[in-house]
Amino acid sequence: MERNIFLFVGGFGLLVGGAEMLVRGASRLAAAMGVAPVVIGLTVVAFGTSAPEVAITVQSVFAGQADLALGNVVGSNIANVLLILGLAAVAAPLVVSQRLIRWDVPIMIGTSLGVGLLAWDGTVVRWEGLLLLAGGIGYTVWALRQSRAELPLIQDEYAQEFTVPPHPSLRYKAIQVGLVLAGLVVLTWGARWLVEGAVAVARALGVSELIVGLTLVAVGTSLPEAATSVVASLRGERDIAVGNAVGSNLLNLLWVLGLASSLAPAGLSVSSAARHFDIPVMIAVAVACLPIFLHGHRISRWEGGLFLGYYLAYTLYLILAATHHQALPVFSTVMLVFALPLTTITLGILLIRALREQPVPR
Repeated sequence: MERNIFLFVGGFGLLVGGAEMLVRGASRLAAAMGVAPVVIGLTVVAFGTSAPEVAITVQSVFAGQADLALGNVVGSNIANVLLILGLAAVAAPLVVSQRLIRWDVPIMIGTSLGVGLLAWDGTVVRWEGLLLLAGGIGYTVWALRQSRAELPLIQDEYAQEFTVPPHPSLRYKAIQVGLVLAGLVVLTWGARWLVEGAVAVARALGVSELIVGLTLVAVGTSLPEAATSVVASLRGERDIAVGNAVGSNLLNLLWVLGLASSLAPAGLSVSSAARHFDIPVMIAVAVACLPIFLHGHRISRWEGGLFLGYYLAYTLYLILAATHHQALPVFSTVMLVFALPLTTITLGILLIRALREQPVPR
């Protein structure tokens, strides 16, 4: 058991370290080659912070651990909004750009619904995975074109984040290439260790691989996004914080899930628990973003606290269900009868207020 815990914890450490090396090296290399900072943020950093999800999901597919692969994607998307944005907003209220509200969040909601429909029959087959990958390519190209119209303030935030020497030398560029390659190697080893340790820990504790993927693995692979968003929030770069979380969710659904289901010979199997509970929770979290983001175009501290509270409740439910605890019926009743209706009413009020505050076109 000690070896499995070591593999699990060590895998986490390698994943986080590898992602950091990959993001730093690739960002500086792209900046040294004259790539616009906003493009680096939308592509290199977005893909780099999603690298742990890619590594874990692909490794899980090849190891035949479909539940772990799917749980990682779904759990990461839930954690990105409820946990990461919640933490970042509690640290400092977050600003939400108009583009996110008009385009990225609706696309995230539509993509989440689409994945729910594809998974409803119990399998995301290869052609459906290729369809998701095509959507990922289309979204990335569109995001790059839209970046040209970003506000100067947002462009300045990215420029400050990805600075390089005025005349980078060949040695400087070679060091960044070395960081990228080292990051990829460390990521690969971290994924192998974490998957092996996660499966062994799940079996030792008597819980499903889906539960481990939705909780421990999902939070672990979301650590790069958490670090990026919280640090960006504290620095005042609050468009980066929100955009990173939303963009990461889209990449997880389109690129990571698409890649996993494309590589799996018989497609990616989806358990009944994931179809009837976890994926609907992921969709509900995506939908809840719209009224909160619309309300004042910001995420206030109390809304961040609401996100954190629901993430704790979701995690507690998974633990109670996995252990068949006697408190599960009471907890479920409280959530269904009181918490969820109250939250629905609150979100409805926020949406109505936000729509009333919108300027009337002339």
